[in-house]
Amino acid sequence: MPAETACTLIPQQLTDSPADPTVSELVARAKDGDKQAWDALVERYAPLIWSICRRHRLGRADADDVGQSVWLRLVDQLDRVRDPAALPGWLATTARRECLRVLCATQGPRATMYALDVESLPDERAGRADQGLLAAERHAALREAFDQLPPNGKQLISLLIADPPLPYADISARLGIPVGSIGPNRSRYLDKMRRHPAVAALINA
Repeated sequence: MPAETACTLIPQQLTDSPADPTVSELVARAKDGDKQAWDALVERYAPLIWSICRRHRLGRADADDVGQSVWLRLVDQLDRVRDPAALPGWLATTARRECLRVLCATQGPRATMYALDVESLPDERAGRADQGLLAAERHAALREAFDQLPPNGKQLISLLIADPPLPYADISARLGIPVGSIGPNRSRYLDKMRRHPAVAALINA
């Protein structure tokens, strides 16, 4: 993913609330017993877990069971979270394991073959689920990377992906920077996002 084109992969909603707390801030507050921070974590990453449940074709009741198990495990592990930026990956891995646990409990010996089907068969439903899972994981990773940018970086990226697009002259006037510095700064901030652990994990995968 070249730095020059990475900007097109950043959903507009990531930049709608630049004052939103980062995952590091939410984890730190949740560790201190802040219920609002915990609720914010659940709201932010519930779509990721739900997408993984759909990828494994779980029903609503089983998906709810997986979600509850994942969040209970996070409660147990919260004090040991050393790298909050890696939380989306941890949640995704834990959700997959919980999905397989549910499959084993409900399907017994058939669960292994079912899991292989879920992971490898290129049917139309699996393809749609893959796209939903990838979108959810990418959204979570990009949000964490965007949240880690300095305020001027967030402002620049937000203006660059504005709809309708803004001329460089307008961006220059709004930010008080030379037109010639917009391109280099854009590349620098996008490179910073690409090096973020959550985004790098997706790229390497």
